[in-house]
Amino acid sequence: MTIQTHKRTCSLCEATCGIAVQHENGRILSIKGDKDDPFSKGYICPKATALQDLHEDPDRLRQPMIRRGDDWQEVSWDEALDFTARELMRIRDQYGRDAVASYLGNPNVHNYGNMLFGPMLLKAIGSKNKFSATSVDQLPHHMASLQMLGHQLLQPVADIDRTDFLIIMGGNPLASNGSMMTVPDFRGRIKAIQARGGRVLVIDPRVTETAKVADEHWFIRPGQDIQLLLAVLHVWVHELSAQLPALPDYVTPTDLSAICAGMTPEHAAERTGISAEAIRRLAGDWLSAKSASGYGRMGLSVQQYGGLCQWLIMLLNIVSGNFDREGGLMLSHPAVDLPAILAARGSRGNFNRYQSRVRGLPEFGGELPVSVLGEEILTPGEGQV
Repeated sequence: MTIQTHKRTCSLCEATCGIAVQHENGRILSIKGDKDDPFSKGYICPKATALQDLHEDPDRLRQPMIRRGDDWQEVSWDEALDFTARELMRIRDQYGRDAVASYLGNPNVHNYGNMLFGPMLLKAIGSKNKFSATSVDQLPHHMASLQMLGHQLLQPVADIDRTDFLIIMGGNPLASNGSMMTVPDFRGRIKAIQARGGRVLVIDPRVTETAKVADEHWFIRPGQDIQLLLAVLHVWVHELSAQLPALPDYVTPTDLSAICAGMTPEHAAERTGISAEAIRRLAGDWLSAKSASGYGRMGLSVQQYGGLCQWLIMLLNIVSGNFDREGGLMLSHPAVDLPAILAARGSRGNFNRYQSRVRGLPEFGGELPVSVLGEEILTPGEGQV
């Protein structure tokens, strides 16, 4: 058999880079970036080349296995699927629908089969005990979008290919390829910003890969991002109000001065470790830049005030005139407009329709926080998983 090359997509993260897999007689010879891919343009990270290691791993399961006693036995797909369906029905009929729980991690959202049929399976089971990686990753983004934009899946992203000033807080897109704002070859995109005279500022407690190639890296004490964001808003409202652009007509005005009352740069400096002078400089540069985009990611989400941090990131982009414009924070135009489809069906998102059994924590978007999954399994009583 001659050597063949198959064009595929790496599914290991949301960047979904194009790959060219060269193989012969079922043996992989190489995995390279697909230069013809219009999105990733030949870029891949080490995860993609590691697909060969996963494919050829001697411990990789190639057949379904069922545990019988202390032993695991290979079975056919028909037997495995029949066994699974039978046991799910038995548990549901004997203990109730909520006795079955589901947890969806990555890369479910990178798999068309899972995206198409997964919701159907969960709907058929009918359990409210649904969990996913969302609640330990990106839920504050969705909460901010639901409250501010009216749909939990409307996720604005930084227009990094046209921005003049990129502020990155709690994110490391050089490693993640831009989580929540898919950007393969982020190193190349940073160089492009700098080549056109723009700047990249990273604000993070650690020296990340992204921080090493940015124009500036500011250390901030962990969990104090809320202080910095409120201080920037304070400077705009109380010191630079004359420079603020008019709010778009689609924005419902609110009392911004009340939101940031007392949150001066001096107050923030004591808590963040960033000087009041630097905070004022950031506020001024953000406003004066031809275009600017504030991007806050997981480091902001997984802290005490994660929801407020993501809300404020969006607020600062709006107030500075950098929302829904080139070089700022923009809403994408996907091939399949899922928010529009769901909105047409009357589904924009929901919060606190029901609570978890043990601790009474609220659901969001039909899911409970995964932090309660353990106690739902271990605590006896009606509805126990």
